[in-house]
Amino acid sequence: VRWAREDPPGGGPVAALDAGVRCAEADTVLVLSADLPFLGEPTVRRLIETLDRTGREGALLTDAEGRDQPLVAAYRAEPLRRELALLATEYGSLPGLPLRLLVEELDLARVDADPLASFDCDTWEDISTARARIREHGTVLDEWITAVKDELGIELDVDTHVLLDLARDAAHGVARPAAPLTTFLVGYAAAKAGGDGPEAVAEAARKAAALAVRWADETEGTDGPGVKGADAG
Repeated sequence: VRWAREDPPGGGPVAALDAGVRCAEADTVLVLSADLPFLGEPTVRRLIETLDRTGREGALLTDAEGRDQPLVAAYRAEPLRRELALLATEYGSLPGLPLRLLVEELDLARVDADPLASFDCDTWEDISTARARIREHGTVLDEWITAVKDELGIELDVDTHVLLDLARDAAHGVARPAAPLTTFLVGYAAAKAGGDGPEAVAEAARKAAALAVRWADETEGTDGPGVKGADAG
């Protein structure tokens, strides 16, 4: 992943686009705003397919009110570079320029978005609304995991189903408090093991899950210390 930032920082979306395009090598540039929590693969695929089908210089999303969303679009790289260079020549620099100056000069196709895909978060109230909708759609766990990873400054993709299954096995086969403690120990073991993060987590989870099953089998039919007493609470 290559990171780029407009110069000066905070110089606006046109300058930011220029900084990003300078790093791009592909013929197509996909621009996705970071404040659209419900933007998914189907909408992105429609943008790319529309660009390919129409042969135009770009395909951008329009929201429920029909307004252009030029930061959710697929552009052909060369026309985008051309118009950015012309704007820089005409105005002397790109920072502070409105996006409409760029959009007006490109031959663009429009792609209608469903209201949810085009919902953007510009205020704290918008964020609260988005979180409520996420809970309604049953993806609050994904939102929480993303928030925790951001807070802890980590980038790690793991199979959450594996960890949830492990937590279930530990809770049912050992005791309820064993679930969070076991998943913590799995994470610690994976970090100590080094190597590939997701694979290390999966391997540690596999070992712990097997142990939980053995533990349950060994204590089945007995009042093993701490097993039933902890579950009863």
